[in-house]
Amino acid sequence: MKTFSALAALALLSACGSKPADEPATESSVTGTETASADARPAAWGQCAACHTVVKDAPHGLGPNLWGVAGTKAGDIKDYAFSPAMKASGLVWDEATLDKYLTNPRAAVPGTKMSFAGIADAAKRKELITWLMAQK
Repeated sequence: MKTFSALAALALLSACGSKPADEPATESSVTGTETASADARPAAWGQCAACHTVVKDAPHGLGPNLWGVAGTKAGDIKDYAFSPAMKASGLVWDEATLDKYLTNPRAAVPGTKMSFAGIADAAKRKELITWLMAQK
């Protein structure tokens, strides 16, 4: 059973970086939110949804629930086991910080647990960041 759980977690982690961020989200690739329909979500969210959710009071997935992330200190979301690097980063999730982080998470916070390679397209990043900032 432990082997199966480890393999399942590994498969999910590998999925976080396997689909191009520029590919549009589909209903099946997106987790729910309480305030936005699947059509209102930015296309780049489809890849994020493999590990994250954006639902008020929902449990975390492989990554933290991003509901209300705007303005919070990195590594400070309740009941999620962040990496020591994220906890020590001193970052606050505003638009500029999210833009830098989502461009290349491992360069922005060396030692982050996030395996996602980043979103190269600045317009798609901006659309995603604007949407995330409104989820509160």
